[in-house]
Amino acid sequence: MAGILQRNHLFLKQSTFFPNGCCSTVKSFPQRTQLKLDHHILNQRNIHIHKVTAINLNTHTQYTLNPLTYKGDEHKRLGQKLTFQQSVINSRTILSTTSSALCKPTKDQISGWRLSSERNVSLSPRDIVDASPSNWKPYLKLIRFDKPAGTWLLLWPCTWSIGLATQAGHFPDPKTLLLFGAGSLVMRGAGCIVNDMWDSEFDKKVTRTKDRPLASGDLSHTQAFWFLGSQLSIALAILLQFNWYSVILGASSLGLVVIYPLMKRYTYWPQVILGMTFNWGTLLGYSAVAGGCNLGVVLPLYIAGISWTMIYDTIYAHQDKVDDIMIGVKSTALKFGDNTRYWLTGFGSTMIGGLALSGFMCDQTWPYYLGLSGVAAHIMWQVLTVDINSSPDCWKKFCSNINLGALLFIGIVAGTLYKQTPDDKQQTNDTDELEKMRTEQ
Repeated sequence: MAGILQRNHLFLKQSTFFPNGCCSTVKSFPQRTQLKLDHHILNQRNIHIHKVTAINLNTHTQYTLNPLTYKGDEHKRLGQKLTFQQSVINSRTILSTTSSALCKPTKDQISGWRLSSERNVSLSPRDIVDASPSNWKPYLKLIRFDKPAGTWLLLWPCTWSIGLATQAGHFPDPKTLLLFGAGSLVMRGAGCIVNDMWDSEFDKKVTRTKDRPLASGDLSHTQAFWFLGSQLSIALAILLQFNWYSVILGASSLGLVVIYPLMKRYTYWPQVILGMTFNWGTLLGYSAVAGGCNLGVVLPLYIAGISWTMIYDTIYAHQDKVDDIMIGVKSTALKFGDNTRYWLTGFGSTMIGGLALSGFMCDQTWPYYLGLSGVAAHIMWQVLTVDINSSPDCWKKFCSNINLGALLFIGIVAGTLYKQTPDDKQQTNDTDELEKMRTEQ
């Protein structure tokens, strides 16, 4: 079923599931309006839309329509359900819905699924969660173990600074990288727990988050609190493996972790606090290797990381902008609106400039700048091609930043390996002096 804007009216078209569906005008709407449907099935033949809310994406206002009832196909079998997905396609089509039938599987189908699962062993995070004991699943979902993108986005800035602090001509220390990898997994999980404890009431009202363990009631706040304690204990044990400068620096980030979820209630710029939190590793990684922070290197890197977060999390926030309007929370997606592309261009320029300055301050070589060119091209691709009104495309662009982080890390490692070591520099200087003396003679 689709809704099409014609002469400023919304018409509901017939569909295969509703052959006798409504084709009359429902209500007049301005352009860039999106509908949300709250529905339930009265019986195996009829579906009742008991609440239809229209969201004007320009003015952030909303309207409520009268309830509607659609008669379904008389030949539908018992056990079928209808599901809907809504998205803004263009200025004319303001609602695109798809309906799918979920029928009870046959014994042969179930047998086939069992055989398939026994033959195929997968180590993907999602499959690990699915294969876990039922009492473990809520905890794994609470820390988003099945969605590792956030862990990678937290880890990459750490690896960048570790690579920049590494001695010329050497690989980054594998032990340090592994410790930061484990720390990123644990601290990302801790951040998710804090976020969900603050936002559980909001999450119940958002389509994408209503199934989270605290929002759905699979876990209580008390259970989440004790699990958070275990996560922070593990994080502390990892942090204590480094020097005391790094221990103090790492512990000081907890304030940002706690206050970030509150920011969306008061400001349209919560992504700034998220960027400060997610890129704290640019400071910590450098100090873990060098014993302190070279501000000429880490500050441009930190600013570049924050700008990067502003890009990918603004894109991410566009997935929830309709729900955010309804429940009253704020984001840069709502702040920027149709000007998002211009803002992302500015943040991209700041990011590339910061990375270039950071590389210059630590004498990086041409492989680093080659990798930086690839990063700039990737940012340009995201900004120019993202469809901020398509949730699948926003998610695709968001996840693509995992590859961007890897690309820059490879460039840093290659650039550091290509650097001259102190001994090489001394040998070069000695050779230059000999050549100079021979020339003078």
